[in-house]
Amino acid sequence: MELLYQIALTMIPGIGDVNARSLIKHCGSAEAVLREKYHRLLKIPGIGSVTAKSIVSHKVLNRAEEELLFLDKFKIQALMFTDPDYPQRLLNCNDSPIVLYFKGNGSLNRKRVLAIVGTRRVTEYGKEICRAMIQRLAEEDILVVSGLAHGVDTVAHRASADTGISTVGVLGHGLDHIYPSINRGLAERMILNGGVLTEFVSRTMPDRENFPQRNRIIAGMADATLVIESGVSGGSLITADIALSYNRDVLAVPGRVNDERSKGCNDLIKRNKAALTENADDLFYHLGWGEQSKSAKEIQPTLFRDLTEEELKLVHLLSQQGDLSIDQLESMSAFPLSQLATLLLGLEIEGVITKLPGNIYHRIGKG
Repeated sequence: MELLYQIALTMIPGIGDVNARSLIKHCGSAEAVLREKYHRLLKIPGIGSVTAKSIVSHKVLNRAEEELLFLDKFKIQALMFTDPDYPQRLLNCNDSPIVLYFKGNGSLNRKRVLAIVGTRRVTEYGKEICRAMIQRLAEEDILVVSGLAHGVDTVAHRASADTGISTVGVLGHGLDHIYPSINRGLAERMILNGGVLTEFVSRTMPDRENFPQRNRIIAGMADATLVIESGVSGGSLITADIALSYNRDVLAVPGRVNDERSKGCNDLIKRNKAALTENADDLFYHLGWGEQSKSAKEIQPTLFRDLTEEELKLVHLLSQQGDLSIDQLESMSAFPLSQLATLLLGLEIEGVITKLPGNIYHRIGKG
């Protein structure tokens, strides 16, 4: 059972997500990795003697079997990175987890996904802005992602649940408990039309170092990250920086210049790392959502110039597969990245395709 071995692989100290993917790619499966010989493991790029010894001397299968029983008992879905229900936007990030654990009823691959993060010490101003944003987002087919922490996270999740928007909390611990415990009831509401998600196995405590790690999931599974109130340091700024490293859009709500809980947002805007966002109209404008995106759908391509064979191949892929990232297009078309970028730009100029947030390409006139 491949899932058993993928879970076991994540339990071996020192592997990491990048090496895990490399190992699976070279060996063919997680099971093959755990059965591989020491001298063969050393031939895999990035795998040194310490990691190879950890793999060949592993004793994690029993613990992985226990985890499978836990998942079955509490009806938790394990998503391998090859699973179609795995967050597809996250797959474009080279350090995405090879296994995620999800309890809920919502899709992690909605047409639009927005991460909302911010300070744990949220003010009434921040709460008001957040609720107003989410009230308008109810008009869209959207998933709101946050971290189920105190403050902005809680406001975003609760407002989404109240409004009927699907929302997912990404946790820094296992799914055998909820932290903070005061949000247990909120998490149960979220599971009805969204859920809770983590890369950590059960019995993993909410240790401090887990939360920066989980922030890459929040940033990676979203088209854009919206920061509502943040000091000059903290988890929300870490999430924003990760989103930028993934080439995702970052937006920030401005605040008073002398407000400590707005200095982080103001600094993101001042340094041109985030788009100034005062309300939902600004968010729709920056991301091309709402009426603008609806108008784009209504454009029918009629008298385009004759397309080249290479351009037609890309148009066909987008027509058949739906919206695709540049990484997916590169893999499916087998075009070199430099050539692919030129072709996509030409099709954009012609109005055949449009570029969505997160380097996702959409065929105009198709859905």
